Amino acid sequence: MNGHQAVTILLAEDDPGHARLIEKNLRRAGVNNAIVIVDNGQKAVDFIFSEGEYQGASTPAPLMILLDLNMPVLDGYQVLKRIKNDEHARRIPVVILTTTDNPNEIAKCYELGCNVYVTKPVEYDQFSEAIRQLGLFLTIVKIPEDV
Repeated sequence: MNGHQAVTILLAEDDPGHARLIEKNLRRAGVNNAIVIVDNGQKAVDFIFSEGEYQGASTPAPLMILLDLNMPVLDGYQVLKRIKNDEHARRIPVVILTTTDNPNEIAKCYELGCNVYVTKPVEYDQFSEAIRQLGLFLTIVKIPEDV
């Protein structure tokens, strides 16, 4: 994504501290893409489908989603299910980015169609490093242009 592909990243994260840390460490890894931050699952769905406060706005394409599971209004599972059940949105890459490392939850996310599952470490330095590594990964990922 390092200038090669103008992908907008939708970060659905209800913890403002985590959102700032994620954005900061993605930037440190060289991710210069536009990052849109929403603080609940309903806002994520509204952004993706141009509904609610985003009604009438065109969703940037292509799009990639970094999705927390534990969010208010709609949780990450509900958001993931809505995306992957939609004929047009299902091709949007979804990276689950959450503190949950329960194997059943991981399996559930992959069954629902997530593309990558990343557990956020609890310790600050490990969290920062994990996000920086995710950013490095994102700089080489290619996604379809029409997503």
